[in-house]
Amino acid sequence: MALAATVFGLVLGSLPAHQYAQAATEVAVVVNRTPITNSDVAKRVNFLKLQHQKGNLASMAKEQLIDETLKRDEIARVKMSVSTEDVDKSFERFAASNKMTPQQLTKILDQAGVGADHFKSFIAVQMSWPRLVNARYGAQGRMSSEELVKRMQESKEKPVTTEYFLQQVIFVIPAAKQKALAGKRKAEAEAARSKYPGCDQAKDFAKTMHDVSIRSLGRVMAPELPDEWKPLIEKASPNGTTGTRVTEKGVEFLAICKQRQVSDDTAAEVVFRAEDIGKMKKGAQNPNEAKYMEELRKKAQIVNP
Repeated sequence: MALAATVFGLVLGSLPAHQYAQAATEVAVVVNRTPITNSDVAKRVNFLKLQHQKGNLASMAKEQLIDETLKRDEIARVKMSVSTEDVDKSFERFAASNKMTPQQLTKILDQAGVGADHFKSFIAVQMSWPRLVNARYGAQGRMSSEELVKRMQESKEKPVTTEYFLQQVIFVIPAAKQKALAGKRKAEAEAARSKYPGCDQAKDFAKTMHDVSIRSLGRVMAPELPDEWKPLIEKASPNGTTGTRVTEKGVEFLAICKQRQVSDDTAAEVVFRAEDIGKMKKGAQNPNEAKYMEELRKKAQIVNP
């Protein structure tokens, strides 16, 4: 997700300098045993004001927070959350797009009665939710043969894309030791990259090191690459490895076992679906999101005290 100022219509430089009043912390609503306080609602109201939203902001804020709580629970259940590092980097990019440092953005969000933590929580859901929806409905969302033929006729030629066969290499860090061991494990991962023997010998190579996991990701086409890995994969040489990333699992890099250009029907469908997703990122609604949310709301326990 590209968190640019234009996405939310924020005019951060024009905020008043005084502190917005905060509501008391009484519980406003309970969602599956997770309380949403009046303070949470007040922060979201202030956030909506930054977006120049109109209408009953308190009601809008409450509904947004209910949806986000349901999304966050589902993201946690299936373990598809983006990492803290990804959120922090997105926060930094948003600050830079507004010609500010993260510290300056944090100060302005505090002055607006929103707070950096509230904004980062919003970012985390915004980044994680689309990948969860795509994973859930990807198979069901396949194009019919007729639709695929129609799209290829419209494009006049079959699309070409890059097909990768990837391996994931994880230098595992226990959650409780993330901060303490991240630097050490990152250095170990970088050293291993230079000696990586290739995908066929990877598991034997991993046995020579402490707590290193190897996982085959199989066939992945360029449009399906996760946003956080895509630039690293594209920079890597064929049969090489990507740069490292610190994630919730530890320090990771990917090995490119094989890559080639393909233009079969499967590749065409992936390209066309990526185009459709691109349109949705520009404002078009993904119908599967509404379907998923309706399902979560039906099963949810939402209690207004």
